[in-house]
Amino acid sequence: MASSRLGVGSRGLPPPPLWLLLLLLLLLGAQPAAAHGGKYSREKNEPEPPPQREPGGEFRMEKLNQLWEKAQRLQLSPVKLSELHADLKMQEREEFAWKKLKAEGRDEDGEKQAKLIRSLSVILAKYGLDGRKDTQAVNSNYLSDTAEDDSLGDPKLEKLWHKAKTSGKFSDEELAKLWREFQHHREKVREYNALLDALSRTEEIQENVISPLDVGRVKEDVLHSKHAELKDRLRRINQGYDRLRQVSHRGYGSEAEFEEPRVIDLWDMAKSANFTEKELESFREELKHFEAKIEKHNHYQKQLEISHQKLKHVESLGDQEHVSRNKERYAMLEEKTKELGYKVKKHLQDLSVRVSRARHNEL
Repeated sequence: MASSRLGVGSRGLPPPPLWLLLLLLLLLGAQPAAAHGGKYSREKNEPEPPPQREPGGEFRMEKLNQLWEKAQRLQLSPVKLSELHADLKMQEREEFAWKKLKAEGRDEDGEKQAKLIRSLSVILAKYGLDGRKDTQAVNSNYLSDTAEDDSLGDPKLEKLWHKAKTSGKFSDEELAKLWREFQHHREKVREYNALLDALSRTEEIQENVISPLDVGRVKEDVLHSKHAELKDRLRRINQGYDRLRQVSHRGYGSEAEFEEPRVIDLWDMAKSANFTEKELESFREELKHFEAKIEKHNHYQKQLEISHQKLKHVESLGDQEHVSRNKERYAMLEEKTKELGYKVKKHLQDLSVRVSRARHNEL
């Protein structure tokens, strides 16, 4: 593949373990023969009823419950767990939507299924659930806006951050905002690298599983769409780095439209999309609501982490009455943070799709 990995950390990763490849196939029920539905009875091709949620299970899909349980054993921070929960909820939502499409015969080329495999691979890598020591998720809740021990993983970013931090151009509040932008950029690079690895692996799986005759029927535009996604992400990463460099050197101007990195990304893409003036203004207003939703989610994340630290302190004292009260508050904050995390990711996905369609219409 022509694409190459980017730093955060430029070291190559070892081949993924065999169990991971099998897990990805099992999670999505990969069955190449399903593409030839005409050879089988209708009963064979009827989708199975969706699995019922196990008592106490977080998800309707048992295999996602297994991933959730594994993450809990890794002792990720409460905020990291709540982020994973939202990502798995999104994955589950997309998988059930795909099963409906498949039942209607609307994923004949298997592209939707392949995209789900890639997105799950990104989640596994992002949270250290893929068995690779190099990609173990950092046990950080990224709430410490200037946490010195939370490495950016790229010497260029580290150098840029150090220059900005020591330049005297930023207030403490602006430095906290800039740090969030640097972390957001780091996550985009990590997701790009995980997606690149996932794409390589799924192509290898298809080569090993699909017969030579089937390979000849794979549509050329499907292969193009996979690499177009990578190309688009890489372009946004480069644009994001250029923005970080400009802000680091010049400081924040009074013209800043938004504060949150994800909203800034969407607004930059919207301004270059094929929106009318009225549509762009409407999108701007929706971004303001989205930013308020993110800020509310961030507030609950901070409260969750504070509650977690307080609960650990109270448990160490052995006061059962205080432990019980703190557990109740922690459980309430945990559920609220999960709920808001899912809403933020769902809203982000909807807005991203709208911008993407407008940009493609322009092309």
